[in-house]
Amino acid sequence: MVKRTPKSALAGAEEPSSWLIATFAVATGALVANLYYAQPLLAQIGPEIGISPELAGAIVSATQIGYGAGLFFLVSLSDLVENKKLVFVTLAGTILGLIGVATAASVWMFLVSYFVVGVCSTAAQIIIPFAAHLVPERRRGRVVGNIMAALLTGIMLARPVALFVAGYLGWRAVFWISAALMILIGLALARIMPRHRPRPGMHYGQILTSMIVQLKTRRVLRYRAAYQGLMFAAFNLFWTAAPLMLAGRFGLGANAIALFALAGAGGALCAPVAGHIADRGFTLSATIGAMLTLSLSFFATGWAVAAGALLVLAVLAVLLDAAVQVNQVVTQRIVFTLSSEMRGRLNAIYMTLVFVCGAGGSVLGTITYQWGGWRATALAGGLIGVLLLLLFAFEQAGLRAKTR
Repeated sequence: MVKRTPKSALAGAEEPSSWLIATFAVATGALVANLYYAQPLLAQIGPEIGISPELAGAIVSATQIGYGAGLFFLVSLSDLVENKKLVFVTLAGTILGLIGVATAASVWMFLVSYFVVGVCSTAAQIIIPFAAHLVPERRRGRVVGNIMAALLTGIMLARPVALFVAGYLGWRAVFWISAALMILIGLALARIMPRHRPRPGMHYGQILTSMIVQLKTRRVLRYRAAYQGLMFAAFNLFWTAAPLMLAGRFGLGANAIALFALAGAGGALCAPVAGHIADRGFTLSATIGAMLTLSLSFFATGWAVAAGALLVLAVLAVLLDAAVQVNQVVTQRIVFTLSSEMRGRLNAIYMTLVFVCGAGGSVLGTITYQWGGWRATALAGGLIGVLLLLLFAFEQAGLRAKTR
């Protein structure tokens, strides 16, 4: 499906088919969704595998820790190992992990299996820079935007889908169905995914060491990781506390909360537009707009919740998600442009930092809501937006000083 793409390298001169890009998009969305299926099902999973409610959070932590480890240690391998092979190995690991979760009869079997799922679901972050290799720079933002739209959609749909499926078929069916989906994705990629072997010359230890060097020497990478890390922290802050608020303030049940999350997934629709904007060079405008939208949307949610305006709150959730998505697309396009030979490592550094910040946002969401209700959560999210704007102004001032 890619016109005579050389097996040894993908210089970006040959254009991939829309079918290949669509398959990549579905694959990334489905892989990342694996991280979130268990979150709304803790009350059902815990009693069956023998874990107390106080320790049920370990279920979510297992896959998050696994994903963080995979981001650093596996995604970086895409600059060393033939990419198609690496994707299939991680897909196979994901399938085995999901089967282990679906059949788990004990706490340890579940946690180990879900840890494996977390590690191997980082195949999504191998596919994204791979797609960037395939397309010329003039279209890179749009293609990355389309794939990132699917990724965010997978995150947003995972919880409601898990609730709906578990409600009819039980929680184990969620993971059986996901395993079957991974198999179908693997079969599709086996037919249409081209090969890409990175240039030889480095061993694994050098790859890992070079990642630290890149973080130290590339100022733009540090700032862009900080921007998206704070944005993702705000995203997780919102979606960690929102279900508690929707149940407590609006009296919504599980299905209604799932529908609210579906509405919030509408923010993913802006990703292709963000990619188009980035391709046309409006990077700074898109970044400032995303930060302003995040901050103002968060502050406005405090009023919407106090006023009982559920429809307004849903619109604000879409705007908030759209802001996070715009900045992600713009930032990944910048990161992928830094070096074609180190895209895997640069993406690994970037996504590891973003993920760590996102995990902190989840913790902050719980703390702020328990401490001061939604007002405290909205204030924290709005202040994250203000911090982003200040950090951006500081970076731009530094760049102007260098050019004088």
